[in-house]
Amino acid sequence: MNAPHKLLVLYTGGTIGMQASADGLVPAAGFEARLRAEQAARPGQCVPRWYYRELSPPIDSANMHQGHWLAMRDAIVAAVTEDGCDAVLLLHGTDTLAYSAAALSFLLLGLGVPVLLTGSMLPAGAAGSDAADNLSGAFAALAAGLAPGVHLYFHGRLLHGARASKIRSEAFDAFAEAARPRHGAAAAGLPAALDWRQPRRPVAVAVLPVFPGLQASHLRALLDSGIEALLLECYGSGTGPAEDAALLEVLREAHQRGVVLAAISQCAEGHVEFGVYAAGHQLAACGLVSGGGMTREAALAKLFALCGAGLTQAEVEHWFGIDLCGERSAPAAEGEAGALC
Repeated sequence: MNAPHKLLVLYTGGTIGMQASADGLVPAAGFEARLRAEQAARPGQCVPRWYYRELSPPIDSANMHQGHWLAMRDAIVAAVTEDGCDAVLLLHGTDTLAYSAAALSFLLLGLGVPVLLTGSMLPAGAAGSDAADNLSGAFAALAAGLAPGVHLYFHGRLLHGARASKIRSEAFDAFAEAARPRHGAAAAGLPAALDWRQPRRPVAVAVLPVFPGLQASHLRALLDSGIEALLLECYGSGTGPAEDAALLEVLREAHQRGVVLAAISQCAEGHVEFGVYAAGHQLAACGLVSGGGMTREAALAKLFALCGAGLTQAEVEHWFGIDLCGERSAPAAEGEAGALC
């Protein structure tokens, strides 16, 4: 792993570049000058040669949607294939930082360069801000050489892009890798449709937690809204209201008409294993596939990437259960990412 020769800094907005307004902090364009001034104030740090681009307009990451994921993917692919870029630093708001890191992990499968995401809890230049430390640390990690794949750097920690979650909203150490059980067969190879060079289309994907009182009518309204995949956040090891025949029938009908149904655990350290309880077996019989110990961010992003690649329902279900870049497997050595990510 070598230091990059040409680094793209891709700014998307977020707290790191926000400025005060009468209504509170708002995204601001033109972060390059502030970034270079920050670097000039730290002349001793090792920084790869970089150039700058920003998505326009910059956004508060609370407004992030799938179109932004695809725009980020397209900008990164263009930087690598057209501009000779061999690394990317993506600046992003913290609210959906882990979602975007996961999405890019699956949209850039096989890309041979590192992509590192970071941001900050306070704007750059604000008193006591963590922006300078996160930027400096991210540049240092890139200069030291990162494995190809998608990574997240925050508060001195290098995290796997498809295993990170935001766990705190008022502390600088806001991100961590989920302590969920992980195991799954690793992909021996990928279909051409999942290669990073292949464009993707927007996909209607939804997430719904199972909760006491969930009714068949609630579920039907969501499944009839035109979604192509539903991620159910189940109890424990993958259970739900299995005695509700009407609810199970709604799931069964949706699966029969082609909707992909997947499940993860609501537990912070949970893992779906449908065979443990009869209630879980009932859900699996309706067509749900297990997300193992994947996080919500990873499972949602993976469904988006698989469906957006034009795969059939059966193909999406197959590849959802296969480890593509370390999202389902035992963690690699600290600081390393999965081979395909």
